[in-house]
Amino acid sequence: MSLLSERQREDLHKSMLDYLHANNFTTAFNALKADAGTEYTPDPKAKYTGLLEKKWTSVIRLQKKIMDLENRNAALQEELSLSPAKRAASQSDWVPRAPAAHVLTGHRAPLTRVAFHPQYSILASASEDATVKIWDWETGEFERTLKGHTKAVNDVDFDHKGHLLVTCSSDLFIKIWDSQSEWKNTKTFPGHEHSVSSVRFMPGDQFIISASRDRTIRMFDVASTHQVRTISGHSEWVRCVTPASDGKIVASCSKDQTVRIWDPLTGEAKTELRGHENDVEVVVFAPIAAYAAIRELAGIPNTDRTKRHGLFLASGARDKTIKIWDTQTGQLLRNLPGHDNWVRALAFHPSGKYLLSSSDDKTIRVWELSTGRCMKTVEAHGHFVATLAWGRQPAAGGSANGEKKVNGVDGAADSTEPEKVVNVVATGSVDQTIKIWLP
Repeated sequence: MSLLSERQREDLHKSMLDYLHANNFTTAFNALKADAGTEYTPDPKAKYTGLLEKKWTSVIRLQKKIMDLENRNAALQEELSLSPAKRAASQSDWVPRAPAAHVLTGHRAPLTRVAFHPQYSILASASEDATVKIWDWETGEFERTLKGHTKAVNDVDFDHKGHLLVTCSSDLFIKIWDSQSEWKNTKTFPGHEHSVSSVRFMPGDQFIISASRDRTIRMFDVASTHQVRTISGHSEWVRCVTPASDGKIVASCSKDQTVRIWDPLTGEAKTELRGHENDVEVVVFAPIAAYAAIRELAGIPNTDRTKRHGLFLASGARDKTIKIWDTQTGQLLRNLPGHDNWVRALAFHPSGKYLLSSSDDKTIRVWELSTGRCMKTVEAHGHFVATLAWGRQPAAGGSANGEKKVNGVDGAADSTEPEKVVNVVATGSVDQTIKIWLP
């Protein structure tokens, strides 16, 4: 007995006849027409034109969606079967997996950077379209656009309370926006002589530090907007600058293929890290939680229990590699090859066990720090993955006193953070989309 109704059967026969006619399968066309007893005259305007191909591709897309949903369902079922203690542990070790929870669209040019608000489910995104957009990452909803820069916005960073957002642009300016006053642009910092690539609040939020294509790193006083220091030493475009979580040292990386460690109080260069064979795009300090795994990776005796901030860092470059360094000695501890294109962003996992990276090979990769092994590859976007950020938010009922903490710029876990947290990762791409990855 046929599963199709008379009408459905006729539609199928006519779609098949159209396909056979379009591909010049004349014998098969005549045979089917005779066997099915279907009268059909090909007509390019008929509803059957190309219908079989359309239905076929729809089935393939649906099959992929079903497979993704089945994988997600299996993972959730596995999670549900765990005891509460094991479930909490699996949450703390969570790393992104496909599919993304939300895809945020609205930017009209490639994404350059994303940053999580430290208290609320707010994400700021910067783009080459000269705007910053504010989103609710929990719901995936767009909230507002911040306009003021006239060229590409290259970086965004929140202060530790989330009251202020700092941005920098190829228009040579750095701007501060007040999240508590309708996101107004309250301050503008001139000073750089070329595109400003990177900007960060220094710990304590009294100063911001920036890096530029003018080959300098500069520090500005937030309250007065005065420039307090210019740090020179790189011979080429400075791509990224970031402070250690105690602010006592800062790291920068450059098109000159070096990573450098500086004393921000004096501007003195402390260490130069050489080893990359192309522009270094990103540098990030390891949190103290990652020290044990990095020491295991490098074969450093576990008797060393130093807990100083900024002892180790990771860098990513256009030579397709990630490198782990000792900032005190300048020694390269480990090379992590595996990406097939430029490495664009890095983030340490809050547990200290993993390092996440994103690349122009369109993937996110998860590296096990204690072994240096790439343990997971996520096909993340349809184009280059230009930025990656990690956020942590208290789960509902996770904090009795309402305290909310996230990682600082170097991913250092805070001791006052409540135990029950929701991990979240955001990525931004040249495909003009942001993806939110949730457990």
